[in-house]
Amino acid sequence: MSIEETPNTFSRPAATPVTGDKLHRSMSVWNSFTLGFAVVSPVVGLYAIISVQTTVTGGGWFGALVTCLVMQLLVATVYAELSSQFPIAGGAYKWSRQLGGVVTGQFAGVIYVSSTIAMLTTTAYTGGVWLALFFGAESETGSAFVIWGAVFLLLCTIINVVHVNIFKLVITMGVYAEVVGSLGVALLLFLFFRQHSFSELFQHLGTGTAPDQASAFLAALAIAGWAFIGFDACSTIAEETHEPKRMVPRAVFFSLCMVGSVVLFNSAALTLAFDREALITASATSDPITPVITGSFGEWAEKPFLAIVMVAFLACGASVVKYTSRIVYSMAREGNMPAVLSRLAPDKTPRNAVICTVSLAGLGLLFGLNDGAVATVIAFGTGGLYAMFSMTTGVGLFTRLTGRWNPALGELKLGVWGLLINTVAFIWSVFELVNIAWPRPYATAPDAPWWQLWAVPLVLGSILGITALYILINKLRKKSTSPSTQRDAKTPHRSTN
Repeated sequence: MSIEETPNTFSRPAATPVTGDKLHRSMSVWNSFTLGFAVVSPVVGLYAIISVQTTVTGGGWFGALVTCLVMQLLVATVYAELSSQFPIAGGAYKWSRQLGGVVTGQFAGVIYVSSTIAMLTTTAYTGGVWLALFFGAESETGSAFVIWGAVFLLLCTIINVVHVNIFKLVITMGVYAEVVGSLGVALLLFLFFRQHSFSELFQHLGTGTAPDQASAFLAALAIAGWAFIGFDACSTIAEETHEPKRMVPRAVFFSLCMVGSVVLFNSAALTLAFDREALITASATSDPITPVITGSFGEWAEKPFLAIVMVAFLACGASVVKYTSRIVYSMAREGNMPAVLSRLAPDKTPRNAVICTVSLAGLGLLFGLNDGAVATVIAFGTGGLYAMFSMTTGVGLFTRLTGRWNPALGELKLGVWGLLINTVAFIWSVFELVNIAWPRPYATAPDAPWWQLWAVPLVLGSILGITALYILINKLRKKSTSPSTQRDAKTPHRSTN
């Protein structure tokens, strides 16, 4: 009996039959954890936002980072609770469909796929920058970075379609690179290059481009959201994980807790070791970290540091490809995407879904030709995932309150605490989504067009509108071609005269 066919007292039958193909269970809890760790990625998350945080807030954003992590742990708890009962490929998309119905699942799937592909595009573009720096290509034109981003995507594709042991090796190397690049460097900076007292972590808030302290803190929360996404990757590969009902929830918690700890320590070390002016000045470049690293350790550290960061980015990119392709595969298996994307290769990997995911992310790289659009892609990648967090926690809360979901049937049993955590997690997810989507002229370039300020609500609104139109047209088409309608059309009407 497949996972989808497992009977539950609350769920309705699936709208479409599940194929007989199954993903190969080749991932241990360690592999699932390393995947989640690589996707959340302290290097990718923190190094991408530290200069922006300093520029916009002026400083003192450490408190916002802590707040964001604590609240995201509540969201992760809901994901762990769901995955302990529904260890199915596709994760949050499948849960929304299983608990909320087919239409809810369609909206969830579209948001999930769109946001994770945008996340992959952003990772590829920024990873391409580090790839170019490592190989000594110092061109700063948008077209050159797009080409390097395409090379980065190609490498991520190869890692995903070769033998699964190669993928595991790269991800493991990425975790070690993260530990050295984040924890190791931060530890050295903290012990030997600290210039400020601990009070520096909570000073200078509101001295950046934000007009006041309240605006600076809200902006810091919105920017910090990028550092703590991706833990849901562990749930999307549940069908490839051994003992998923027990192991996947652990992997969700461990990955976010570990990454969160590293991000907090690393951000504190960087804040205490460097002057704010140095980070603000470096923010004008595509690589704000390397100059301050070489300034502290010496020029010899540049190449090893670039190699460490490059490996971390490759592990992150390959992991995002893997978990996004599993969402695509799951949607195709349910009939919400072309059936060809649900076909498995002989080694039981969804290669067609992998190629589709990478191709769409590659098209998104074209936005990188205009440097101003990169911030738009980052904002949507973050905002889209928080939209998914809002939907998942919202569906979980609604079905919990209406009795359509009984969390006690899962391996992770939280009792009354589960309801409280679910409620707070839903409120936080909606708040953070609105906070990220809120237009902030002081957080973008002075000459940014209006559509860039409203990018998240415009793109999300467009996607939801198109999806709603598609669902409506599909329903009308099915109604017009249903057997009862055809019989009515063929039955002659008797005249009353």
